Amino acid sequence: MTDRLPHPLRSDARDNRERILDAARAVFADQGVDAPMREIARGAGVGPATLYRHFPTKELLVTEAFTDQMRACYVVAEEGFADPDPWRGFCFVIEKVCELQARDQGFTAAFMSTYPNAVDFTADRERTLKSIAELARRAKDAGHLRPDFVLDDLILILMANSGIHAPSSVARVAASRRFAALAIQAFQASPVISPLPPVPLLRGGAIDHMR
Repeated sequence: MTDRLPHPLRSDARDNRERILDAARAVFADQGVDAPMREIARGAGVGPATLYRHFPTKELLVTEAFTDQMRACYVVAEEGFADPDPWRGFCFVIEKVCELQARDQGFTAAFMSTYPNAVDFTADRERTLKSIAELARRAKDAGHLRPDFVLDDLILILMANSGIHAPSSVARVAASRRFAALAIQAFQASPVISPLPPVPLLRGGAIDHMR
């Protein structure tokens, strides 16, 4: 029985594991979860064998790398849910989730992927979506959120937000904030024209020509 007990990792193994997770977060943030495992191994300064010894599948690596982000998303949903003003709480969730996503490009793919073996990861996602759905219901009942809003509209927003390309993470976050403001106005039952966040400098000259 003693032989089956888990043994603590040696310090060098723990260091390798942390380097792999750090490299995975950096690569996934830049390229998404489709990035090749060999690039993560190279970023961590370890060989492929070491990488696969710690994380035999990409599913395990992705879920481990994004556990903190998923929990942060859940905390955002709960904070919005706790706001006595459901519309204000709903707006808070849209803004913060879009910002979280803009700061880490791999998060969206991880959030929307199905990982049948990642029980805790999936449970956190379902709890997050359940809180947002209930918050949306309350915002509708208060007359602020348009009655035809469905939870899939939030998924559409996340998909669109993930397509923002910018020359820097700062510009990407700024663009995401403006996009979230536009989405919030579209979600209002009686749209109110409010000032938008500043226009960021985005990649490509098409936008510059339109100014």
